[in-house]
Amino acid sequence: MSRLYWHCHFIQKLESEPEIEWQNMHRGYDGLRETEFNDDHFNALKNARTGWPMVDACVTMLRETGWLNFRMRAMLVSVAAYPLWLHWRPVGEWLATQFLDYEPGIHWSQLQMQSGTTGINITRVYNPIKQAQDHDPKGIFVRRWLPCMRKVPDTCIFEPWKMSQEMQNKVGLYVGKDLPEPLVDIAAATKISKDRLYARRNTSEVRAGKQSVVDKHASRAKTTRNKISKTQEKNTSSQLSLEF
Repeated sequence: MSRLYWHCHFIQKLESEPEIEWQNMHRGYDGLRETEFNDDHFNALKNARTGWPMVDACVTMLRETGWLNFRMRAMLVSVAAYPLWLHWRPVGEWLATQFLDYEPGIHWSQLQMQSGTTGINITRVYNPIKQAQDHDPKGIFVRRWLPCMRKVPDTCIFEPWKMSQEMQNKVGLYVGKDLPEPLVDIAAATKISKDRLYARRNTSEVRAGKQSVVDKHASRAKTTRNKISKTQEKNTSSQLSLEF
C-alpha cells in the first residue's frame, strides 16, 4: 500500500505539471548542467564503458533484460548527474527506452530528484564502488554481467584499475585496453559537482523559489500511510520498483 500511494503521488506530479518531463522542476537550477554536457561521458555510460564495474554491469543487465532494481537505477542516475555531470533530460530519454516498466510520471520525477533539481529533496549521491562493496561483496553480479571480470581477483574486482602491472600480465587483462579506465576520479568529481549544486541551492533565487515547489508537489501523505512497518516497506521495496 505504501508503494501504491507513492506511485499515485508521482503520477499526479506529472499530471499537475507536465513540463517536468523536459524542464527543471525548480527553474532556479536552469543552466546548471545543460551547457556542459559531455557526449563522451554519455556514450561511455550507455555503452557500459565507464570503468566502474558496478555501473557497467548494471547497464549491461539493463540492456539485456530491460530491468534493474530501484537502488541500481538510482545509482545510475546519480553517477550520471554527479561525477559525470550530465543533465538529466538526455539521460532520462535513454533510460526510458531501456526500462520495460517505464512510467513517465515516476520516471521524470525520480530523474530530477536524483539529479537534485527539484529544489525540495535532499541530495542523494550513490558511490558505485561502495554500492558494489555493500550489495555485491563477492562480485557475483559484476562477474555475471561483465565476463572479462571473472579473471580479476577479488581484491581488485570493484577497482580493477588498481591492479599492478604484474597482476595485469598474470590475468591477461590490461587497464585502458581490455578494461576501461574510470572516466573521472570518482571522489574528486563528486565533490566538485556537489559543491556546485550546493552553491546554486544557496542562492537567494533558489531559496525564494523553493516554497512554490513545496506547495505544488510536496507529499500530503497522512499519518495512516506511514503505519506500515519499516520491515514491510523494505521487503516491498526489494520486490517492486514502483518508485522509479
